Amino acid sequence: MGIDYINENTNANKKQSSGNIEKGLKRLLIAAAIILTMQLVWLFGVSPFIPFSTVDVHDFSSLNRAEILFLAGVNETSSYFSVNTKEIQEKLSKHILVESAVVMKRFPDRLSIYLNPRQAAAVTLTSINSRQIPVFVDRKGVYFKYGEAGSHEVIDLPVLSGVENPQLNMRLPSSLVTLVENLNKMSVSSPELLSAISEIRIERKSWDGFDLVLFPVHSSIKVRVENDLNEETLRYMLLMLNVFEANADKPEEIDFRSGMGSYKIKERSL
Repeated sequence: MGIDYINENTNANKKQSSGNIEKGLKRLLIAAAIILTMQLVWLFGVSPFIPFSTVDVHDFSSLNRAEILFLAGVNETSSYFSVNTKEIQEKLSKHILVESAVVMKRFPDRLSIYLNPRQAAAVTLTSINSRQIPVFVDRKGVYFKYGEAGSHEVIDLPVLSGVENPQLNMRLPSSLVTLVENLNKMSVSSPELLSAISEIRIERKSWDGFDLVLFPVHSSIKVRVENDLNEETLRYMLLMLNVFEANADKPEEIDFRSGMGSYKIKERSL
């Protein structure tokens, strides 16, 4: 009888202990589920509606952070779900000083704005209030900014003349876009070549297209080329100019449109 009583008590204690463990585990699981649910609700249901904690703006000298955020329509209340990145990109890309824009948002509360500014490939001159004002042209042929006459930014660029009344947000004719693209490439690959040219005059042909008349910095001889100015042509042109500068009889102009370089010596008057 004594042994049976002890066994019954032991079994009862084991069952009670096992039940307590199960209850404890259930409570832990319920608590963990509640915490996880609260975290998910916060992460996906609350935090995306909270204003961005971080807004990265990669601006540039002509357009600062405050101006960019104003143009984008982003303010202190903007959040992950309230912002449409595609619309912001379109708004920023329409600005005359911006060549392209990339806008990214990272869940749940971060926004990044990257702007690629227009870079001047050449400068033209326009008349405003009877003054000649420089206008910058980018590699896509867009007139995008006025400059200050005599500034280093203007002096370091080739001047395009023969352009009729250029204005901001206008474009060069499509047939001249290749020219400014090539000028932009040479400004990176061979700036010393480009600096040897002070002016490029654009002359419309009588039938179709354009000729380019180049005015070298260190020579009085003009050079006429097709509308396909490139590094190879420029090197060959400067080489010929060096040869002619050593001679007493110089041509007024060298014609490179045939690819060979033809010229005519002006007859001396008696």
